[in-house]
Amino acid sequence: MLAQFTLQLIAGISLMWVLMPRRQVTSGFFRIQMLLVLGLSVLTALTVGLFEGGSTADTAAGASSQEPRWLAVACAVIAYTGSILWTLERRKPGGVCAFLIWGLSNLALSLSVQGTLQPNWLGQLSSGSTAATLGGTVTGMLLGHWYLTAPTMSIAPLTRLTQMLGVSLIIRCAISALAWSLGAEALNGSLIWTWFALRWLAGILAPLVLCGMTLRILRYRNTQAATGVLFAAVILVFIGEMSAALLTQELGRPY
Repeated sequence: MLAQFTLQLIAGISLMWVLMPRRQVTSGFFRIQMLLVLGLSVLTALTVGLFEGGSTADTAAGASSQEPRWLAVACAVIAYTGSILWTLERRKPGGVCAFLIWGLSNLALSLSVQGTLQPNWLGQLSSGSTAATLGGTVTGMLLGHWYLTAPTMSIAPLTRLTQMLGVSLIIRCAISALAWSLGAEALNGSLIWTWFALRWLAGILAPLVLCGMTLRILRYRNTQAATGVLFAAVILVFIGEMSAALLTQELGRPY
């Protein structure tokens, strides 16, 4: 579970790098982001397949975890190289590193999800939308903090990230609703419904409200207030996605 969560973070963060207007953001931000992904990639490589059991199915899952592990190692190497390139203000090669990390992390995430959730196509969609939601909140919050060191930087990148976060949350809402409609009979018991309510209220609906608040605040160029709201969104999204992970582990369906 931990390795998949960190893979989703890497895939989501790198997706935001690819989509955001990088030219309007100073190089120091991406240098720190590359170091963040370096740490997450190392954590993924160390924990993927670590908690597999001893059954035949688990043994096969452990064997198939080798591909995500080596892909995580490759992401770590590229992230380290990217941090050097961004330090040297080599923006174009640094951008290439961002695209490579995005591609490799998505491949690793797809391999780690394949065959573990039913139906598989819904599991893939759910994992991808979760990655985008996590990446949007974390990258947006960190970019908001970066305005403290670069106050003259254009506000357009933070606005774009917040808009992409809103789109990601809407997609995540649709996929979660689809999973609910396909497997509502599995939601039996008060504890299951408690986790499901927490998943929707904290992980989807509340962050959507905070996303709208952030966009309104950014109209007045108040990046500090917007960052505070995004920080709250990060906490809520993490709570929601952890609740969804517990539901998925219990029911075998991506909620």
